Amino acid sequence: MKKYTSVHDLPSIKEGLKIAFDVKANPFAHQHLGKNKTMILLFLNSSLRTRLSTQKAAMNLGMNTMVLDVNQGAWKLETEHGVIMDGDKPEHLLEAIPVIASYCDIIGVRAFALLENREEDYNEVIINQFIKYAGVPVVSMEAATRHPLQSFADLVTIEEYKKTPKPKVVLTWAPHPRALPQAVANSFVEWMRETDYELVVTHPKGYELAPEFMGNLKPEYDQMKAFEGADFIYAKNWSAYGDYGKILSKDMDWCVSKRQMDVTNNAKFMHCLPVRRNMIVSDDVIESENSIVIQQAANRTVSAQAVLKMMLESLK
Repeated sequence: MKKYTSVHDLPSIKEGLKIAFDVKANPFAHQHLGKNKTMILLFLNSSLRTRLSTQKAAMNLGMNTMVLDVNQGAWKLETEHGVIMDGDKPEHLLEAIPVIASYCDIIGVRAFALLENREEDYNEVIINQFIKYAGVPVVSMEAATRHPLQSFADLVTIEEYKKTPKPKVVLTWAPHPRALPQAVANSFVEWMRETDYELVVTHPKGYELAPEFMGNLKPEYDQMKAFEGADFIYAKNWSAYGDYGKILSKDMDWCVSKRQMDVTNNAKFMHCLPVRRNMIVSDDVIESENSIVIQQAANRTVSAQAVLKMMLESLK
């Protein structure tokens, strides 16, 4: 595996899950793979779970790790080609990428959508430059349109907690005070469509996701109808794709509360964290015994380690 940006980079869903459950059961069994290997984790945006879980995963595999916060501990990076660099960005990504690559064997990159130019965000300008110019394997630790490590961990979590072979999984939009990227929602839908689960996506009108992620799946605009009989509820906010980057609603009726959960099949509650309590989800739901957000977060190490194991094996 030379890059990891989506579910399509895995050999298959089945093989990915097999490797994930293997590293979860035996986290230190493959340290020989990472001996004398180094991973650089490069963050253009803030992180808690991604930073710690990916670093822990690399260490479990015997790797050395270096972490670089671009906006705090390094020169600001210019990403546009042909620009006159007379502003506050003294270094260009085209020089920075090969330099970073010369210090490591694998690069992890986290770069959010700017929500200013849809074409630029959906062309994945930053992560694709790393893939093109690094010359070493590149792991997306969240890009403009996808968060594949999170979605892999989500899949592992559902597989652990499902009580039926084909559970009903609902992705629900919820209100948020800020405009957020569509990456988590896009990625989750893309991954779930590769399974045989029953997937329902519910949101107010205007929050339709990009057709490339939804495929033939049609949104359900009635949240209560969507929740009926659900086995898993995944709450997440995202800004509009059509009216790009805009907040179209802050309707608090979409906050996941006991009212909605009562019509489910005793569903497990999921969220990628961090979560705005009593906007995305009520206190009583996230603190209930059916909330698996902590277990879901713990599986971030599992998904990262599975991906890194496959990458290290490809370096042999």
